[in-house]
Amino acid sequence: MEILSSRILLRPRDPGRSRRFYRDVLGLAVHREFGPPDDPGLVFFLGNGLLEVSGRAEEPVGRGMSIWLQVRDLAAEHDRLREAGVPVLRPPRQEPWGLVEMWIEDPDGVRVVLVEVPPDHPLRRDRR
Repeated sequence: MEILSSRILLRPRDPGRSRRFYRDVLGLAVHREFGPPDDPGLVFFLGNGLLEVSGRAEEPVGRGMSIWLQVRDLAAEHDRLREAGVPVLRPPRQEPWGLVEMWIEDPDGVRVVLVEVPPDHPLRRDRR
């Protein structure tokens, strides 16, 4: 299989609330907007991926879904999000595998894992 493009599709219970969370609270940049101006679908940049928030779900999104976002400064994001009123499920801490992680949830309970890769972590090693 040759993959040319991909994105995560999120169908929230309240699209306006979720658009505000991802755009205004997390501060994700909008890649594309489509549909009616009063209830648009938004596609956000996720580094090398995309997140589409569109449509509406009657049931909550499954608890098994998580969105993994790498950030440069997790301590700064922790402070910023707490000041914005975002409940922190788990504050930043270093995991046994070496990454520093913090957990929050979007308005529908989708876990968002914010990750900082420490300078000495193998993900930062030059692989040439």
